[in-house]
Amino acid sequence: MSSLPPAIVLVRPQLGENIGKAARAMLNFGLTDLRLVTPRDGWPNPSAGPAASGADIVLERARVFDSVAQAVADCPSVYATTVRKRGLVVPVVSPEEAAQEIHANHGASAILFGAERSGLETDEVAIAGKIVTVPVNPDFRSLNLAQAVMLLAYEWSKHEALAVPTLGDEAEPRAPQAHLEGMIAQLFDALEAADYFHPPDRTPATRNTLRTILTKASWSTREVQAMRGVIRALAEGRPKG
Repeated sequence: MSSLPPAIVLVRPQLGENIGKAARAMLNFGLTDLRLVTPRDGWPNPSAGPAASGADIVLERARVFDSVAQAVADCPSVYATTVRKRGLVVPVVSPEEAAQEIHANHGASAILFGAERSGLETDEVAIAGKIVTVPVNPDFRSLNLAQAVMLLAYEWSKHEALAVPTLGDEAEPRAPQAHLEGMIAQLFDALEAADYFHPPDRTPATRNTLRTILTKASWSTREVQAMRGVIRALAEGRPKG
């Protein structure tokens, strides 16, 4: 079973030119699934086409989403590109390691890239199962958006020729991100009802910690369904009578 090419997700991209250059970098290495999360200047953007230098198929297929969670809902494996962990206990891999894992995956994968100036927010990184850090000069970490996309796309394409099919019966496929998000939301609702989140100013950090714990588990759909049943039973209790 061959792996699916990863989706490239640009989160809050600012300039149409940068979106076009990222599309050009994608097509250079055979990637066409471009997803945009709330692009600053809207979409389509007339500045993207000239910068894409012929990568029109990528721009034509680009899809726009209102949130990172929506953009990666169908992806069991999500990677966030960032230069630091930002206080989250999330596994960190190199671009090469991420490429190898994507080829070993049975389902869809997504790679997140943050806005040109601000990068990814902490809660957006928390959605990902792993962080990808490019080993650049620590004294000069200035990569533009298209360069970062090109590095990850190149690593994926490099391993595409080396990918070896694996037996589909060895493990259950991972649950899509949307299934995992549903389980996390159900857990948060149950904890909210149980007055778990204290003090209030620590609630976002606590939620992110719980999210990273759950995301690292690599749940299958069957496991997600089982855990949601557990949460429901704990929250509602056994019917009496």
